[in-house]
Amino acid sequence: MSRAASLSSVWPILHYDDTRSALRFLVDVLGFTEVVAAADEHGGIGHAEVHWPGGGALVFGSTRHRESVHGAMRAGTSAVYVVTDDVDAVHRRVCDAGGEVLEPPHDAVFGSGARAYACTVRDPEGNLWTFGTYGGPA
Repeated sequence: MSRAASLSSVWPILHYDDTRSALRFLVDVLGFTEVVAAADEHGGIGHAEVHWPGGGALVFGSTRHRESVHGAMRAGTSAVYVVTDDVDAVHRRVCDAGGEVLEPPHDAVFGSGARAYACTVRDPEGNLWTFGTYGGPA
Protein backbone atom coordinates (compact mmCIF):
# COMPACT_ATOMS: atom_id res chain seq x y z
CA MET A 1 0.00 0.00 0.00
CA SER A 2 1.38 3.40 -0.92
CA ARG A 3 1.97 5.99 1.81
CA ALA A 4 -0.77 8.23 0.34
CA ALA A 5 -3.24 5.33 0.34
CA SER A 6 -2.41 4.40 3.94
CA LEU A 7 -3.06 7.84 5.44
CA SER A 8 -6.40 8.93 6.80
CA SER A 9 -7.87 12.38 6.68
CA VAL A 10 -9.70 11.73 9.97
CA TRP A 11 -7.56 11.55 13.09
CA PRO A 12 -9.39 10.85 16.37
CA ILE A 13 -7.87 12.60 19.40
CA LEU A 14 -7.78 10.90 22.81
CA HIS A 15 -6.41 12.04 26.13
CA TYR A 16 -4.80 9.85 28.79
CA ASP A 17 -3.66 10.39 32.36
CA ASP A 18 -0.66 8.05 31.83
CA THR A 19 0.49 8.74 28.28
CA ARG A 20 3.55 6.47 28.40
CA SER A 21 1.42 3.47 29.37
CA ALA A 22 -1.14 4.44 26.74
CA LEU A 23 1.54 4.46 24.04
CA ARG A 24 2.76 1.02 25.08
CA PHE A 25 -0.81 -0.37 25.05
CA LEU A 26 -1.61 1.14 21.64
CA VAL A 27 1.63 -0.10 20.06
CA ASP A 28 2.50 -3.31 21.91
CA VAL A 29 -1.01 -4.67 22.48
CA LEU A 30 -3.36 -3.21 19.87
CA GLY A 31 -0.79 -3.11 17.05
CA PHE A 32 -0.46 0.56 16.09
CA THR A 33 2.89 1.93 14.86
CA GLU A 34 4.50 4.78 16.80
CA VAL A 35 5.18 7.79 14.59
CA VAL A 36 5.64 10.70 17.04
CA ALA A 37 6.03 10.71 20.82
CA ALA A 38 7.05 14.16 22.08
CA ALA A 39 7.94 14.40 25.76
CA ASP A 40 6.33 17.01 27.97
CA GLU A 41 7.62 18.94 30.97
CA HIS A 42 6.09 16.37 33.37
CA GLY A 43 8.07 13.38 32.08
CA GLY A 44 5.13 12.03 30.12
CA ILE A 45 4.18 12.34 26.50
CA GLY A 46 2.62 15.65 25.57
CA HIS A 47 1.73 14.73 21.99
CA ALA A 48 1.78 11.39 20.19
CA GLU A 49 0.74 10.08 16.80
CA VAL A 50 0.25 6.44 15.92
CA HIS A 51 -0.72 4.85 12.62
CA TRP A 52 -2.82 1.76 12.00
CA PRO A 53 -1.13 -0.71 9.60
CA GLY A 54 -4.14 -0.76 7.27
CA GLY A 55 -4.44 3.03 7.17
CA GLY A 56 -5.59 5.69 9.56
CA ALA A 57 -4.03 7.59 12.39
CA LEU A 58 -4.68 8.55 16.00
CA VAL A 59 -3.41 11.53 17.99
CA PHE A 60 -3.27 11.54 21.76
CA GLY A 61 -2.00 13.69 24.57
CA SER A 62 -2.04 14.17 28.29
CA THR A 63 -4.98 15.27 30.41
CA ARG A 64 -2.48 17.53 32.23
CA HIS A 65 -2.41 19.94 29.32
CA ARG A 66 -5.35 22.28 29.66
CA GLU A 67 -4.21 25.20 27.50
CA SER A 68 -5.69 24.01 24.20
CA VAL A 69 -9.27 23.66 22.99
CA HIS A 70 -8.95 19.95 23.82
CA GLY A 71 -7.76 20.73 27.34
CA ALA A 72 -11.11 19.91 28.96
CA MET A 73 -11.10 16.33 27.66
CA ARG A 74 -11.04 13.59 30.25
CA ALA A 75 -9.46 10.18 29.90
CA GLY A 76 -11.69 7.22 29.20
CA THR A 77 -14.60 9.02 27.55
CA SER A 78 -14.16 8.01 23.90
CA ALA A 79 -14.81 5.13 21.54
CA VAL A 80 -12.89 4.34 18.36
CA TYR A 81 -13.67 1.92 15.52
CA VAL A 82 -10.71 0.41 13.65
CA VAL A 83 -10.98 -1.59 10.43
CA THR A 84 -8.92 -4.78 10.34
CA ASP A 85 -9.02 -8.08 8.51
CA ASP A 86 -7.54 -9.88 11.54
CA VAL A 87 -9.90 -9.28 14.47
CA ASP A 88 -8.75 -12.53 16.07
CA ALA A 89 -5.11 -11.37 16.23
CA VAL A 90 -6.06 -8.14 18.02
CA HIS A 91 -8.25 -10.10 20.44
CA ARG A 92 -5.44 -12.57 21.10
CA ARG A 93 -2.94 -9.77 21.87
CA VAL A 94 -5.39 -8.10 24.27
CA CYS A 95 -6.02 -11.42 26.06
CA ASP A 96 -2.29 -12.20 26.20
CA ALA A 97 -1.70 -8.79 27.82
CA GLY A 98 -4.45 -9.37 30.39
CA GLY A 99 -6.60 -6.64 28.83
CA GLU A 100 -10.33 -6.22 29.24
CA VAL A 101 -12.48 -7.71 26.48
CA LEU A 102 -16.05 -6.39 26.47
CA GLU A 103 -17.17 -8.38 23.41
CA PRO A 104 -15.07 -11.24 22.08
CA PRO A 105 -14.88 -11.71 18.30
CA HIS A 106 -18.35 -12.32 16.92
CA ASP A 107 -20.56 -11.74 13.91
CA ALA A 108 -22.12 -8.32 14.51
CA VAL A 109 -24.85 -6.25 12.93
CA PHE A 110 -24.29 -2.52 13.39
CA GLY A 111 -27.06 0.07 13.70
CA SER A 112 -26.91 0.77 9.98
CA GLY A 113 -27.61 -2.90 9.28
CA ALA A 114 -24.01 -3.47 8.17
CA ARG A 115 -22.51 -6.82 9.10
CA ALA A 116 -19.00 -7.35 10.39
CA TYR A 117 -16.84 -9.68 12.38
CA ALA A 118 -15.83 -7.57 15.39
CA CYS A 119 -14.66 -7.40 18.98
CA THR A 120 -14.62 -4.58 21.54
CA VAL A 121 -12.01 -3.99 24.23
CA ARG A 122 -11.42 -1.32 26.85
CA ASP A 123 -8.02 0.33 27.14
CA PRO A 124 -6.45 0.79 30.60
CA GLU A 125 -8.03 4.25 30.99
CA GLY A 126 -11.54 3.31 29.86
CA ASN A 127 -11.74 4.18 26.16
CA LEU A 128 -13.61 1.63 24.05
CA TRP A 129 -11.98 0.15 20.96
CA THR A 130 -13.98 -1.87 18.44
CA PHE A 131 -11.98 -3.74 15.81
CA GLY A 132 -14.00 -5.04 12.88
CA THR A 133 -14.05 -6.08 9.27
CA TYR A 134 -16.60 -3.48 8.14
CA GLY A 135 -14.77 -0.89 6.04
CA GLY A 136 -17.67 1.25 4.89
CA PRO A 137 -20.40 0.83 2.30
CA ALA A 138 -19.42 -0.95 -0.87
